[in-house]
Amino acid sequence: MITLLVFSCDNDDDLSPVCAEATNMSSNSITHNSATITWETANTTSEHSLEYGISGFALSNGTSVSVSNTNTELTNLQANTSYDVYIKTNCGTGNNSNYTDAFSFTTSASNVAVEFKTNLSEMNLFLGDLSELNVTSNAFEYDLNTTLFSDYSHKQRIIALPSGTSMEFDGNGSPIFPDNTVIAKTFYYNNDERDLSLGKTIIETRVLIKTNGSWETGNYKWNEDQTDGVLDFNASPIPITWIDIDGQTNSVNYKIPSNSQCFTCHRTDSEKKPIGFKLRGLNFERNGVNQLQELIDNQLIVGLNDITIVRTLPKWDDSINYSLEERARAYMDVNCAHCHIEGGYCDLQSILRLDYETPFSDTNILSQKNSIINRISSDFQVGLTMPWIGTTILHDEGVDLMLEYLNSL
Repeated sequence: MITLLVFSCDNDDDLSPVCAEATNMSSNSITHNSATITWETANTTSEHSLEYGISGFALSNGTSVSVSNTNTELTNLQANTSYDVYIKTNCGTGNNSNYTDAFSFTTSASNVAVEFKTNLSEMNLFLGDLSELNVTSNAFEYDLNTTLFSDYSHKQRIIALPSGTSMEFDGNGSPIFPDNTVIAKTFYYNNDERDLSLGKTIIETRVLIKTNGSWETGNYKWNEDQTDGVLDFNASPIPITWIDIDGQTNSVNYKIPSNSQCFTCHRTDSEKKPIGFKLRGLNFERNGVNQLQELIDNQLIVGLNDITIVRTLPKWDDSINYSLEERARAYMDVNCAHCHIEGGYCDLQSILRLDYETPFSDTNILSQKNSIINRISSDFQVGLTMPWIGTTILHDEGVDLMLEYLNSL
């Protein structure tokens, strides 16, 4: 025997349609503090509850908003931060969908400030813990093949161009920078060169900003806690001790220059200028990629399509690939030429012209040979030993190179 069971419902109105979840969530118009979230719904009449927060937050602990559209703008967000968003659809009294799975997006980094702020952290050049020197995505880091000697300190070099702009090729030297370009160089010492996990001591961050066609300079002195730097236009001595790669303890009374001293080197005639960012110094591979090619590929420079037309400044300590003269001239270009050029600080005080592009016969190196030897190899004396700003001790390896070259002439 088969028993047929029949169920009936006296009120068909209680059978509400299933309230479908939101689908196809996306984000657009993302800035450093806002984002627009959009989604789709199968329900013709519905409202939506959004809950959002920093990625990983638990539902009911986030920020909730209710909207009747299928898009909304989230504001007051943190820069360079990943967020999760959940959406629940409300199809009528007591008829809600489940929350969607988490939809994630990341806000962009804050724009780099184009005016000097009181604290380095306000310049937005770095992300996260400032002492980690993690460069913002709105700037790029670069290196030089031959670098300026500054009492054996290390340097991190970065440049930030305004969004949508590019530098303009202008030969082997510096390019033409757009207004609101920011260049920064941070000086630090590794506590122990044999073990970089032991950390570093950051001394200062020097910043140049181009505004209305002119450059301005400012120095940020780092605090003892290594949490921030404070704008300081005065000179300041900082005692530093570090252990070198051979295990020897070294000490130096590092001198942060005053803003007026910065102008001594950063000038051509009466105009402030950057002195380190020259294309010939960047034309080599960094992390397996040629830096100039990377600038071209990322459309950060215009007017340059072939990196082979740019000279490569020799690496001063590479005796395998470069001659003694090439290395010595490169060393003088980076360490001396910002003053010993036409329009430089020493233009009227010296006949030396030490730019790498200057033909040897026009440099006057030979006629000034003995003077150069005296200036670079004497016991360090302020006002006599060259360079006379930015160093307090001799660069032994650089002096050896220069003496070998000069004595070969």
